[in-house]
Amino acid sequence: MTETPRTPETRPTTAPASSRSGAVRSTGPAQVRPATEGWTQLKDAEGRPLLQFASPKRGKPPVHLADLTPAERVEKVKELGLPGFRAKQLSTHYFRHYTSDAAEMTDLPADTREQLVAGMLPPLLTEVRRLETDRGDTIKFLWRLHDGALVESVLMRYPGRITLCVSSQAGCGMNCPFCATGQAGLTRNMSTAEIIEQIVRANRLIAEGGLGGKTLRQSQGPGQTPERVSNIVFMGMGEPLANYKRVMDAVRSMVAPQPDGLGMSARGITISTVGLVPAIKKLADEGIPVTFALSLHAPDDHLRDELIPVNSRWKVDEALDAAYDYYAKTGRRVSIEYALIKDMNDHAWRADLLADKLNERGRGWVHVNPIPLNPTPGSIWTSSDKDVTDEFVRRLNDAGIPTTLRDTRGKEIDGACGQLVATTEDEASSAAMA
Repeated sequence: MTETPRTPETRPTTAPASSRSGAVRSTGPAQVRPATEGWTQLKDAEGRPLLQFASPKRGKPPVHLADLTPAERVEKVKELGLPGFRAKQLSTHYFRHYTSDAAEMTDLPADTREQLVAGMLPPLLTEVRRLETDRGDTIKFLWRLHDGALVESVLMRYPGRITLCVSSQAGCGMNCPFCATGQAGLTRNMSTAEIIEQIVRANRLIAEGGLGGKTLRQSQGPGQTPERVSNIVFMGMGEPLANYKRVMDAVRSMVAPQPDGLGMSARGITISTVGLVPAIKKLADEGIPVTFALSLHAPDDHLRDELIPVNSRWKVDEALDAAYDYYAKTGRRVSIEYALIKDMNDHAWRADLLADKLNERGRGWVHVNPIPLNPTPGSIWTSSDKDVTDEFVRRLNDAGIPTTLRDTRGKEIDGACGQLVATTEDEASSAAMA
């Protein structure tokens, strides 16, 4: 059952006073209020947007080598009746050669190879669909998990780097009305290995020349290491910090040296959140220098309460304080993500208020990434006009806040930020493969 599409309500708005400076701002242009279009937002018993922090109970995926620590891998191999050193060989095949194919593992005994691979590297992701744009430099994958849940990841080649946008949950329980993933609700948390498998499968495709048509030999000059994913952004399906343990276990495998892990740089990994403050504080104490990104989207509680339902738990200033504390503990500059939505959160006074709030906490600790909104199908919500976007960015930069308008990739294949969702067509394609 869906709501009948309607024109969004408008009302005049007076900019709220900054909670720290006390400055009252002048009345601005008409304010468009957030309104769901073509779908019904999940509500709790009190009529508030439903927040799902706990993963619904479903059958667990099979235990995979990437779910285990190196020591646990050795023990698991021994349980299968084989010498513990075989665990290192399996890890080498998986984390360095990006394969789960027993036929390629010729250094393993032929009579036990299939048994070992079946026990340690069970299949986790089945590719349902692959869409390409940007002359093959952007690829969106639709994956089916063991229980039929669907997730997506997006692989993007940029000059000097290859970025993979990974999912951490099937669906999302944060219920943000402008995000296609949030509209679907939370199906379940993904396992550590399901997160890692997205990277391994992407690296395999790159090695085979499937990204932008470059083969491994063509992209590798004398003395260079083979191309692979260099940057990870946890900006696919799901709220990463709501699946904290599995996400952090996956990060540890990403940064662990090969062959125990993928040997990636922690600085190339970005973890994004809508503002789960206790988890942000926990992340700051991990001692892993990942990049932290706060999806803010409004500097005032009045609007953010409607745009980001979790703001009912932790307000703007609480989220910004936690973000600043992350910088203070790690020395890593924080990113503020801000989807610019026409006539909703793109007012000039909001740029000023955002700058005030960030500068009140210090200088040099933060970078703002405004993102033109990527509309979801059938939505009246749209990105800000260019002159409004330019003014928003200019005001932040003039206030001394480094601000860069993010280049959005994958819009043509619904692979950009906020567009990842399993559609009825995706579900039909998945069912046809079952």
